[in-house]
Amino acid sequence: MSTNSRKPAKPEDTLLSLPEEVAGSGNLDRLVDSARNYARAAASDNTLKAYARDWAHFTRWCRVKGTEPLPPSPEMIGLYLADMAAPVGKAPALRVSTIERRLSGLAWNYTQRGLTLDRQDRHIASVLAGIKRRHARPPEQKAAIMTEDIRAMVACLPFDLRGLRDRAILLVGYAGGLRRSEIVGLDHGKDDTPDSGGWVEILEGGALLTLNAKTGWREVEIGRGSSDQTCPVHALEQWLHFARIDFGPIFVGTSRDGKRALETRLNDKHIARLIKRCVLEVGVRAELPEKDRLALFSGHSLRAGLASSAEVDERYVQKQLGHASAEMTRRYQRRRDRFRVNLTKAAGL
Repeated sequence: MSTNSRKPAKPEDTLLSLPEEVAGSGNLDRLVDSARNYARAAASDNTLKAYARDWAHFTRWCRVKGTEPLPPSPEMIGLYLADMAAPVGKAPALRVSTIERRLSGLAWNYTQRGLTLDRQDRHIASVLAGIKRRHARPPEQKAAIMTEDIRAMVACLPFDLRGLRDRAILLVGYAGGLRRSEIVGLDHGKDDTPDSGGWVEILEGGALLTLNAKTGWREVEIGRGSSDQTCPVHALEQWLHFARIDFGPIFVGTSRDGKRALETRLNDKHIARLIKRCVLEVGVRAELPEKDRLALFSGHSLRAGLASSAEVDERYVQKQLGHASAEMTRRYQRRRDRFRVNLTKAAGL
């Protein structure tokens, strides 16, 4: 078989292996499998899926151009970046953020194959710098769901089992400033499931969430609300009670008749669909066409809503959202006094 006809090895096949000079054994092979599982856990499932799509896109591009993806060629990757920014034909140009993400995906895939992609090579770095200079735009921000919006959204939900679940999802996600993956990753208790993203403790004063987040383990405190209708802790307690959940994933699917909770963890896409459905039903931003309204709101609208609505010191919002810097928190604040601190007057002008 010729070199050109060989298929490149998959990352999972080359992730970790024994040195060639070491003879395999049952114990060593089991350790290799265990090490591979730990290595895969270094990134989230969503990130791994995105990196797999990035690699598939690049290898397909290489086939069309008559070249090979292995070993890494900075010259070809520079051409690949340019083609994504200014494609020939009907293909749409990709956003700078997408191009950067695909480059990160390529670097990760090469690393898993024991190869190194030098992103500072002039063929890559100069092309990417030019793309940023010519095509970069301010990031598109999803609209925030404000307090009056979330109140209307939870009020429109029924009080059957699905309604109880979705009400708890919206209120816990909003009050906790949680990402979609953090909401659906919650378990009832610690170490309930291998794919757990964290667990919940319900205390007298509220709910304490321990999350395995992007930046490591962190705790999120969700206090009790001023009324049962909008209290996230009460909504969570109601769902857990009537769904009879005392172990495993908290937010799960329901049977077709809506009378029984299943064991399967919800996909995080359910959060985005739920938000969009409620936004349409209660008429949030009703002055816009439906298509535009659907595009405005997503799972991040809950985090942006908390950051924009909570009238507290910015430090507490930053901690709740798990941001490393105040600047990142400010990006989520859609409604704030930008000129509260006036350095012009402070300088005597």
